[in-house]
Amino acid sequence: MKNLRLVTRPSQQLQLQLDGETIVASAIDAERRRAFFASTANFLYTVHLAASSTQVQQPLQWSKFDSDAEEVVLEPGDSIVAMDYLMERESLLLGSSSGCLLLYNVEEKTSQVVGRLEGGVSTIASSPDGALISVTTGFGQLLVITQDWEVLFESSLDSQIATAGDMESSCGQVQSAISWRGDGKYFATLGALSGSSNPTKLTIWERESGEVHSSSDTKTFMGASLDWMPSGAKVATAHDRRTEGKCPLIVFYEKNGLERSNFSIDEPAEVSLQALKWNCNSELLASLVSSSQYDAIKIWSCSNNHWYLKHELRFTKEEGVKFSWDPTKPLHLICWTLVGQVIMHRFAWTTAVSETSIALVIDGSHVRVTPLNLGLMPPPMSLFHLAFPCAVNDVSFVSNHSKNHLAAYLSNGSLCVVELPAADTWEEFEGNSISVEPCYSDFTLSNCMHLTWIDTRTLISICSNSEHCSSTLMGVSETSNLVDRHDSRFFVNEIELVCSEDSLPSSVSSSGWQARVSKKMTLDSSVIGISVNPAKKGSAFIQLNGGRVVEYCSGTNMLRMGAPAQVSDIGSDNSFPASCPWMTAILCHENGAVRPFLFGLDDSSKLYMGNRLLSNNCSSFTFFSSAYGATERVMTHLLVTTKQDLLFIVDINDIYLKNGALVIDSHVSSHPRGNRSKEHIIVWEKGAKLVGVLHGDEAAVIMQTNRGNLECIYPRKLVLVSIVQALVQRRFKDAMDMVRRHRIDFNIMPDYCGWDVFINSSADFVKQVNNLSHITEFVCAIKNDNVSGKLYAAYISFPYQCADSVVNTGTDSGNGNKVTSVLMAIRKALEEQVEESSSRELCILTTLARSEPPLLEEALNRIKSIRELELRGLDDARRKLYPSAEESLKHLLWLTDPEAVYNAALGLYDLNLAAIVALNSQKDPKEFLPFLKSLECLPPAIMRHTIDLRLGRYASALKNIVSAGDEYHEECMKLLNANPQLFPLSLQLFTEPDKRRQIFEAWGDHLSEEKCFRDAALTYQCCSSYQKSLKAYRACGDWRGVFTVAGLLKLKEEEIVQLAHELCDEFQEIGKAGDAARIALEYCSDVDRSVNYYIMAREWEEALRVAYMHNRLDLVENVRDAALECAASLISEYQEGLLKVGKYVARYVAVRQRRLSLAAKLQSEDRFMDVEDDNISEVSTSFSEMSAYTTRSTKASSASVMSSSASKSRGARRQKKGGKIRAGSPGEEMALVEHLKGMALTDSAQNELKSLLVVLLQLGKEEIARQVQQAGDNFEVSQRAAVKLAEDTICDNKIDENAHTLEHYMKMLRALEPGLSEESASWRIRALSPPGWSSI
Repeated sequence: MKNLRLVTRPSQQLQLQLDGETIVASAIDAERRRAFFASTANFLYTVHLAASSTQVQQPLQWSKFDSDAEEVVLEPGDSIVAMDYLMERESLLLGSSSGCLLLYNVEEKTSQVVGRLEGGVSTIASSPDGALISVTTGFGQLLVITQDWEVLFESSLDSQIATAGDMESSCGQVQSAISWRGDGKYFATLGALSGSSNPTKLTIWERESGEVHSSSDTKTFMGASLDWMPSGAKVATAHDRRTEGKCPLIVFYEKNGLERSNFSIDEPAEVSLQALKWNCNSELLASLVSSSQYDAIKIWSCSNNHWYLKHELRFTKEEGVKFSWDPTKPLHLICWTLVGQVIMHRFAWTTAVSETSIALVIDGSHVRVTPLNLGLMPPPMSLFHLAFPCAVNDVSFVSNHSKNHLAAYLSNGSLCVVELPAADTWEEFEGNSISVEPCYSDFTLSNCMHLTWIDTRTLISICSNSEHCSSTLMGVSETSNLVDRHDSRFFVNEIELVCSEDSLPSSVSSSGWQARVSKKMTLDSSVIGISVNPAKKGSAFIQLNGGRVVEYCSGTNMLRMGAPAQVSDIGSDNSFPASCPWMTAILCHENGAVRPFLFGLDDSSKLYMGNRLLSNNCSSFTFFSSAYGATERVMTHLLVTTKQDLLFIVDINDIYLKNGALVIDSHVSSHPRGNRSKEHIIVWEKGAKLVGVLHGDEAAVIMQTNRGNLECIYPRKLVLVSIVQALVQRRFKDAMDMVRRHRIDFNIMPDYCGWDVFINSSADFVKQVNNLSHITEFVCAIKNDNVSGKLYAAYISFPYQCADSVVNTGTDSGNGNKVTSVLMAIRKALEEQVEESSSRELCILTTLARSEPPLLEEALNRIKSIRELELRGLDDARRKLYPSAEESLKHLLWLTDPEAVYNAALGLYDLNLAAIVALNSQKDPKEFLPFLKSLECLPPAIMRHTIDLRLGRYASALKNIVSAGDEYHEECMKLLNANPQLFPLSLQLFTEPDKRRQIFEAWGDHLSEEKCFRDAALTYQCCSSYQKSLKAYRACGDWRGVFTVAGLLKLKEEEIVQLAHELCDEFQEIGKAGDAARIALEYCSDVDRSVNYYIMAREWEEALRVAYMHNRLDLVENVRDAALECAASLISEYQEGLLKVGKYVARYVAVRQRRLSLAAKLQSEDRFMDVEDDNISEVSTSFSEMSAYTTRSTKASSASVMSSSASKSRGARRQKKGGKIRAGSPGEEMALVEHLKGMALTDSAQNELKSLLVVLLQLGKEEIARQVQQAGDNFEVSQRAAVKLAEDTICDNKIDENAHTLEHYMKMLRALEPGLSEESASWRIRALSPPGWSSI
């Protein structure tokens, strides 16, 4: 679905030297971009072709070789008739009519005769590699020679011509043609006697042997029309069918000489086909067709096995036009006339699909029309076609509400206008051929380009020089006066259209149109493209050579620069950096305003927005609008295909909000074609291009393959954007249709704006959808998680409300449960908005069954009501509005677990309903009938109790068995003991004191079994079970509670003393020596025992206080001795800990250094990236020496830990938790760090240490106390310094041997000690501190 548009048409007039001199031959130097022309006067001319796409619009450079060169002088009457360019020699091989072969050096301007041929030279063609040259003579002889002018072989073109070779050349000249295959292995020839209609053959020759490889059947070929497709697939020729009264036939042959396919050129029988030439990529075939009135170059393209006439260039007979394709640029056609006018036609493929998704495919004199929203019809199929008087070269389409207008520029210079009704009424034209009449005008457009509508009654076009209008086509007499066109100018022609006839609303009208050129404006450069300004009526953007953009305004008759609005960072320059043959102006939103933006694609696959580069490898692009029902089409997404056959869909907002270029190219490199990614779509066939989109809710992208097939895809991103647009506009039916059609998760509908917002719109949702089957699908798909946010977050952005509506996945049916809340709102809307029916009832049952948790009891109650209506036998109208109970039950069983439905039926205590559910769920009657019969025999309360137990509803079971009477009290107690959580409820249900005491005691026994002794003791007290309460207090170690209960039991004094002694022994054994000391002092009056217990508990201050309180100096001495012994032990342990810290730090630094050195070495060898950290640690052990520690000390890391049995147990637990440090293990570094952290003084150790220091001062042992504090301080500072050193180096890749030392870090901490926190200095005593120390 593409048309061939003429972009530019620069021309050059050669200055011929003599009157009557004409051009007879040409050759092209592809390497140096120049064309050579030979004249009948034996002059040679050269024209420099454009070297790049941006230079095509520059005037063609030309020069003349010296005509008086001695080396080129031919014999009188002899003239150049053929020539070819030899690239390796940088020379022209010239052939004359008398048979002379000359080699002309282009640079040195010298000529050399290399051979003479009898009969004169007819054609010269060099092989694609330039190694061989094939020449045919006027006598029909074929010669293949080398670059050294050695003849490889010589043969006759055809056996019928062989006898004619003896004839004089004046009597029987042979007309011949040669064409090489692209790889040079074969070449084809065609020859016939001049003026003879005798049949000839197409002959295929082998390069090496010179033998005939194959030949065609005898046919009447037309002239010397022959060209082998560069790809090598087929050979193009022309059959003459004038004897049959038919027009010529273009026929394609294969290498084996067999005919492959053909097509008719659709011209009168008397025309002749003089030349056929393929372009360099084998995509286009150009033919020169000569009629009695004019010569025409017809350009054909094949798609879907159909040949389309895409463009026709007409010339007068006097011009005698010839042509050749550019050998390197497939869309550049070079034409020249006899009088030396050289014209370069530059074409470009453009999509045949308009912005309104209407395909307008040019096919000769027909335009095939297909609205793609009605159906995909790949050409040559179409809904209908418009028939014009002659070939169509350009079309332009505009749509305005209910009217559509199409303008067509024909090859004869005429202009046609067609008015069509609204596209949705075109189905009635299916299969029709509608004839179109040309507009009435007093002018004829010549060489018109870029035909564009700027409103429904105005067209603009581009014409060069004075060719904007003329009474006839320009002929040779006019062009000969234009000698040099360096100052050529271009014109913008504004064509005003008026229709004198009224058209019917639903018909196609083409008559009565009148056209006149109302305005003409000059331009200083050629035009690359025109795009209508969508933001302003009567305005268009015109792109000049080099990418410069101006705006044409019809109303003001002005041109002004840079009209399109762009993002702020590109400044005022809105032009393209290079010429962009593919240009589109679109409307986009920017900061709340709708403004036009310009996009362009140049020949080097660079896509621009203004002067900003978007992509470097774009092969095609188009735009998509998600707007629905908008009066003006605002584009929201850019679609781009790349050379890697990837389709990218980019939000327009992302383009002008980002400062840098798009990341399309980076995605291409990071995601090869074979890998899937949400960033792009892999195009299924290589070379497929974008041809159009279906906007709005259709969200379709149409692509066409190289073969011509159309494929329609629905990108997930565009579909989601359309769904979101419908949800925002509250078009729930459209959103539901898109969700179902494209299999999108239904959860996007409640999730996008938040399900709480959706609940408020549930009534509109049900009313708009109005399809209970679709609503049932929606209900069954709802999930409690934010499914859409997880699935589609990569495609679209969800609003902030979605973050606030994170659903609660619990089973509560409150507002926090998405599924239950949404389904409740849907159920309510169904009951209010939809009339009663069988489908509505089933849909309501679905909402109940799909709730979380399922509301099965409510659903069964509705089924039960239906069943009751059936049992009554009423045949009223209301009964007919509901489904049968069996149907409803089967529907419910299909939606949920049958076992859950059966249990729900039991929960209603309706045995008949439970039996019906069991039967419909295909349960075995042997399983449920005995159980239901046994329930039926029980009393009602016991039946409900039994059912509750089966269903695990223990609270209800307790209530039911309590209501059954006192004879079931024993079973009630069993239920309580089996389900302790029912004890609080049972106390509410029973009011009798005896039963409550029994429940309390059972509850206390349960708490005792659960080791909750304190709660058990209080529970026993509620039922006056003091002995059990006393036992529970002793079990939990609460000696105060024990003596309180002893008081409640009214024990005697000696019993209390005995109890106190027992408690002292128990508490001393379990490590609570402090509590034992208090009991011994308060209840046993044993001061000696109390002080000893305080010493064991290391509560030094309390021990000294009690000794002085009872004036026991002997006990004071005991306290002094124990304190001195403990101080000596602590000093020793702190010193040992200090040494350990130093060893651990040294080991850590050594391991870390070796690890970093090994990592650096591996990284320098480019292997570090493949080595894991753990492996590096393992390797480093091979360099390590014997560990500084081999066994773990059994002593605690903290000095004070060894001072009590409780501290010993804590040290053992820490050692067990930390484990051993294994030298050279993968985790050695982290184990060392953790071990250093674990050596810190605990809170209890600090309290014990401070208590010891206080007692030592009180006993006059100031020096010993200072030594203890100094040792503890040194240990603590070293431990903290070691931890700080490890933390600073664990993430650093470098260790400083001078800075990362323990001594350095200890000095740093010492310097910071005045700023230590209160907690860090809590155990230190200022009176014992060294000079310069203070704390806050």
